Amino acid sequence: MFIDIPSGLEAALIDLPLPTWEVDGPFLAESTLERYRAELKATPRFEETAAMLRNALTGEGGGYAVLRLGNLAEALGTGDRFRRLATAFAAEVAVPFSPFPRWPLWKDIGVKVDKDPGKSSGIGYNAFHMDLVNATLPPDYTTLLCLRPDPLGGGPSILSDAHAAVARLSQDTRALLAETAYHYGTFFDLFGVGEECKPFSILDGSDPGKGFVRFTAKMLERSELGQPHADAAEELAEELVRGQVSFMLQPGDYLIVNQRRFLHGREALHGGQESVPVADRRLLLQLFLRARADDGSSE
Repeated sequence: MFIDIPSGLEAALIDLPLPTWEVDGPFLAESTLERYRAELKATPRFEETAAMLRNALTGEGGGYAVLRLGNLAEALGTGDRFRRLATAFAAEVAVPFSPFPRWPLWKDIGVKVDKDPGKSSGIGYNAFHMDLVNATLPPDYTTLLCLRPDPLGGGPSILSDAHAAVARLSQDTRALLAETAYHYGTFFDLFGVGEECKPFSILDGSDPGKGFVRFTAKMLERSELGQPHADAAEELAEELVRGQVSFMLQPGDYLIVNQRRFLHGREALHGGQESVPVADRRLLLQLFLRARADDGSSE
């Protein structure tokens, strides 16, 4: 699931001045998609690399990928040119968009020591979840571009195959997860993700192995659930941990997660974050993707 960029492609991308992107509402504009596609298609081995990326995300047994863009980040810095390249790679998977009107296309996820530790910008354990779990149209993909890892060595990313975890549960537990009895979080000032889904079922009735597993472990502590449904969700949480994979993102690593297959989270950052200057703390950029209607990913 780790994809290295061939040296010839890296050299070509370093010299490729992609134009500034434009947006159409929440989505990357079609004109930008077409321009990026045309520019990248002309570079050596790009088509091969893009195909590997798509297969890692949607092929048999796949669901996430880490595109190793560290050499490009080192050569270009992590400013606009590098972010355009990352956006162009993302556009080979699905359509980039921002569900947050107050944020640009990419959203910063830094470290705030006074934040709720379980939040993405907190310093504690960020339990397994899917992003925008309570939207009727959650992003099909969530992506994280690492600009700086935790300088103290903490915060590995964790991922787990949601459908494999569900398959290990009893039929009675799966039946409870399929009931419309779950809720979590608030819903306001969003676009491109439908309406609020409240309450919702964790399993949406799709065939086994398909559809969203609409889950966030945070609802176990922060939502009032009936005991049978809470117990069923707790069983799923335990299976997700049992099947997890863990790795540390390096500078320039671009993690892309198919939310219809995998859930994600993060281990706690290393203790002592208060002593790290803000400008040196862990920094990720987040971008969401919407599957095209004709690519099969939204089935």
